[in-house]
Parts: sequence; structure tokens; C-alpha cells
Amino acid sequence: MRFFLEVLISGLLSGVMYSLVALGFVLIYKASGVFNFAQGAMVYLAALAVVGCMEKGAPLWLAVLLAFGIMTLFGIATEKFVLRKLVNQPPIALFMATIGLAFFIEGLAPMVFGSDPRALDIGIVDEPIEAILNGWGMVISKFDLAAAAIAAVLVTTLALFFQYTRIG
Repeated sequence: MRFFLEVLISGLLSGVMYSLVALGFVLIYKASGVFNFAQGAMVYLAALAVVGCMEKGAPLWLAVLLAFGIMTLFGIATEKFVLRKLVNQPPIALFMATIGLAFFIEGLAPMVFGSDPRALDIGIVDEPIEAILNGWGMVISKFDLAAAAIAAVLVTTLALFFQYTRIG
């Protein structure tokens, strides 16, 4: 029974992370009408930008702000030089452009940041929570629970935003 509960909770926490990916696709599609297959590559590039800034000595909060600025400029450039030129084209053109953009990012990132693996310390220790372990023998990490809590707040906030605002 303990194993079943551990697998169930672990699966639910993993599902929460997948819900964030789906939420990203929904937000981009709802805002632009484009199903952006480069979303994962853009997240990859943003994470590398954060790590790159931290390696240069920036604290986490500043690295996140700098990466946000870098990715904002990258998004504007993508819209202006790639997607805007494909307005009024068949949807397959946008589809292929975003796939091509993903390949471009995945090739560009190692050239800019190198190909060595890096760790990103975000201040959440990935260790089991003792209160849950006592008596049950289950292993659930603080990181997974923190990610689930953040995801729940984001999903709730966006659902309320879409339901109760004119913009949404």
C-alpha cells in the first residue's frame, strides 16, 4: 500500500509539471493564435540565460530579471522577423516556422553557452519531507511539492484571469 501511495503521489506531482507545459501552450495559442512548437526550446534558452548570468556572478534574482529581458527581446525579434512575415499564410507555414525556430535555438544555445552540463541552484533543497516520511516510509521531495504549489497558484490565477477579465 505504501508503494502504491508513493507512486500515486509522485505521478500526480509529475502531472502537475506537465500541466504547466500545457498551460504554456494554451497561453501562447490564446494570445497569438500560433501553436508554438519552439516553446520548449525557448524555456531551455531562458534556463541557460539564467545559469549563464549566475556564472558571471549575478545573484539569482538578477539573473532571472536579465533572462526575462533577454527572452523578451528574443520573443520580439521572433515575432518581427519570423512570425510577422507569415501572417495570412496557411497554418502549416507557422507550424513549420516554429519547428524550425526550435531547431535554430537548439543549435544556437550550445554555441553561445557551451555544451557542458550545468546545475541551477534555485534555493529549494531536493530532499524528502520528514513529516510525510514518519510512519509511512514514503519519499516525497520538497522540490516537487514546491513546484506543485507554484503550479496550483499559477493555474488558479490564470483561470480567474481568463474567466473574469475582458482581456482573458
